[in-house]
Amino acid sequence: MGGRPVTAMNIICFPPKKLPMEVLNRILQGGLDKMHEADVTLVGGHSVEDDEPKYGLSVTGVIHPDQVLRNRGGRPGDKLILTKALGTGIVSTALKGGEADPALVDRAVRAMTTLNRKAAELMTQMPEIHACTDVTGFGLLGHACEMIEGSDVGLKIESSAVPWFDGVRELVESGYVPGGLYRNKDFRMPLIDVKPSCPEWLLEILFDPQTSGGLLFALPAGDAETLVKRMREAGIGDAAVVGEVVAEPRGRILVV
Repeated sequence: MGGRPVTAMNIICFPPKKLPMEVLNRILQGGLDKMHEADVTLVGGHSVEDDEPKYGLSVTGVIHPDQVLRNRGGRPGDKLILTKALGTGIVSTALKGGEADPALVDRAVRAMTTLNRKAAELMTQMPEIHACTDVTGFGLLGHACEMIEGSDVGLKIESSAVPWFDGVRELVESGYVPGGLYRNKDFRMPLIDVKPSCPEWLLEILFDPQTSGGLLFALPAGDAETLVKRMREAGIGDAAVVGEVVAEPRGRILVV
């Protein structure tokens, strides 16, 4: 983490016999709009016919070797900041089932189409950032496990402090849960201890696979509230301190 994107290439799979070309045009235009927002130059791309639409970008960027932020390196006493609310995977599953509230879908889409650029810029302005990861397909707890697995530190996650979209709890309790959430949970629960203060529906949200999720990073405790305040003033309204790095238990996560 910590790099600056410079160029990108489109990679797209599309079923022209199933979907109108206008859909392809809108996908490509949306990608181009975000590239412009990120000051990235589109240099080409590749497309193939496929049964399901898929779109992504192959990005090239630059970073100074001394400014690389790795997902490990948190120190006991550090606070953890999360910059986006959770629940995009659950909302997407409910949308496929025709049960997602339009207002909730709109909020999830706004979150997914918001770049992490401003959050990253504010983060790197702080004197010290000890570890950083993005929160994507492995969910918050899955990526948090990558930060401490096999290390000499652990994490404590304050479940009540974690931001999530209003309405997601009801979807979880109604059974609109993506398969990836269960795979994340099955894979990572051996590293996680959960206190009764974290209900089961909230634990599900903490494992929800995110699309274009936020940043999760560790920094000295004295800087955490200052940075959260700056982020919220900059429009990153869901930014929150969600836990801390602890000396014990090593290589494990305690969810309270």
